[in-house]
Amino acid sequence: MKTKHRFLLILGSALTLILQGCTVTNHPLGKQAPGRTSSSAEMERLIDQPGPIQLETINSADWSVPLSGLLNLKSPAAIEAGLKDRDEPIQIYAHLLKHPKFGNYLVDTGVSRKLVNDPGKEGLNWLIRKVMHIERIKLNKSTAEILQGMDGKLSGVFFTHLHIDHISGMPDIPNDVPLYIGASESTETNLKNMFVQGATDQLLENKRPLQEWHFQPDPQNKFEGVIDIFEDGSVFAISVPGHTPGSTAFLIRTTQGPVLLTGDTGHTRWGWEHTVEPGDFTEDNERNLKNLKSLKDLVARHPQIDVRLGHQR
Repeated sequence: MKTKHRFLLILGSALTLILQGCTVTNHPLGKQAPGRTSSSAEMERLIDQPGPIQLETINSADWSVPLSGLLNLKSPAAIEAGLKDRDEPIQIYAHLLKHPKFGNYLVDTGVSRKLVNDPGKEGLNWLIRKVMHIERIKLNKSTAEILQGMDGKLSGVFFTHLHIDHISGMPDIPNDVPLYIGASESTETNLKNMFVQGATDQLLENKRPLQEWHFQPDPQNKFEGVIDIFEDGSVFAISVPGHTPGSTAFLIRTTQGPVLLTGDTGHTRWGWEHTVEPGDFTEDNERNLKNLKSLKDLVARHPQIDVRLGHQR
């Protein structure tokens, strides 16, 4: 009876862990990410003024994935349009941000040639390779090539979130580069994370601890939180959870005008134009849709914003 009781306890504990899921990575958290708590009002007072940032969006690779992951095909707009699941062409981007004082930063990482050439060696097991269809990724400019063409060293990486297609350039990122993520991105649990945690851990292996932005509620209630990253009004991190727990968008005041990097809060042009959030790839569709609408409302108030979506222009 004691043996049976012990077995049931072990089985129960294992089932509890499975049901609770796990975090997307075991990579350590370090000190709090830099920046000053801001507000939508402060950000919007500055949006219409040109800023000091130079920004280049680089199509690191072309890819295709199921439309059902990119769009909620059960949404009224998708049903009315008669959308059905199919393979949809997308891109994997890296955004190179140049601050005149603080240097060069990437927003997301593009794709490393090492990962494309030998995904297993970089931690992508056979199941991930099969589900993600890594063989469909067609490199245009690898992360290493982006860094080689950069004027100066890389000062940091701002992640919109930690899905594998947004960290697939990490094999080329130097180990001493600071890494910044949204609140709870690496600590909240989800059942799906069981399948990707090992790959995420390996892609982040030997890298600096993740630094997390600690957002405070927006006094104007337009967003879940806003941080002035460099404390000079040039780059704002906007908390937009839903696609993942710590999904983060970025409003960047460039020399050419304001640019909004939505991350995967909005994957596709059709989804943005019809206010439809991502589908199967998203953890919390309702919250994702709420924050997608918040970003669209921002652009409606400031129509000169150049919107750059997660995987399409």
